[in-house]
Amino acid sequence: MTSLFPSDSLEVLPFDGSAQLFPHFLSALDANECFSALMSEVPWEEHHLVLFGKKVPEPRRSAWIADNNIHYTYSGVERTALAWTPTLAKVREALVLQTGHRFNSALANLYRDGNDAMGWHSDDEPCNGPEPVIASVSFGAERRFDFRHRLSKEKTFVILPHGSLLLMSGLSQHCWQHSIARSKKVTSSRINLTFRFVTTAT
Repeated sequence: MTSLFPSDSLEVLPFDGSAQLFPHFLSALDANECFSALMSEVPWEEHHLVLFGKKVPEPRRSAWIADNNIHYTYSGVERTALAWTPTLAKVREALVLQTGHRFNSALANLYRDGNDAMGWHSDDEPCNGPEPVIASVSFGAERRFDFRHRLSKEKTFVILPHGSLLLMSGLSQHCWQHSIARSKKVTSSRINLTFRFVTTAT
């Protein structure tokens, strides 16, 4: 697997944390191969979130993958870990080699088209640590990734290309929220992998 990191990068956040975009983290060939493999390797499932005391379906398909059967809880629902697939393991290896950070888990999301989305949230669960490093790798359709500061409400955004890496660190999860809005313009699928190091099961 060929990584072009860090040939070029863009800092997305103006203050209170870092979100660096590496638009060409993987070569086009490797990104294409990963996308096709992940579509078939990952057991994509519909999950539910607890919002205002009610269970509602996630507007996307997802899977939780981790070492040593690490469980993960967010939005009131515990996720049981699945084993690493060959492609997920290769992407993790490339991330470790290029960023120097360790990752023991990943949340895989499948956005089937522009109707699938992700609401405002932060990856600030205690199990992610005080200043987590979240490595977000994207495949397939380009989607707009929005940021909103918790206090000032300032907003910014970045377009996530096929084969790109968005590396969020520092205070980014405590000071900013992020989301992916629905878009009628997007008619094809996108896969996103968010790698992290979970310290404890929650």
